[in-house]
Amino acid sequence: MTGRSVKTPCIDICIFDSATGWCVGCGRTRPEVAQWCKLSPFRRKAIERELPRRMTALGAKAGASD
Repeated sequence: MTGRSVKTPCIDICIFDSATGWCVGCGRTRPEVAQWCKLSPFRRKAIERELPRRMTALGAKAGASD
């Protein structure tokens, strides 16, 4: 390892939605959060591309419960 830190989408709101398993702060799953630094750059990028869709789905779900 070169000592560089890995960029993370975490915003320090670690609450996981019980239905989807996604963090309401960043959209990742618990395993994705736990393994983030160990994932390949390709896998991290794939997850990052998926996060906007997950966050939109979580927002729609939250709006439905209002």
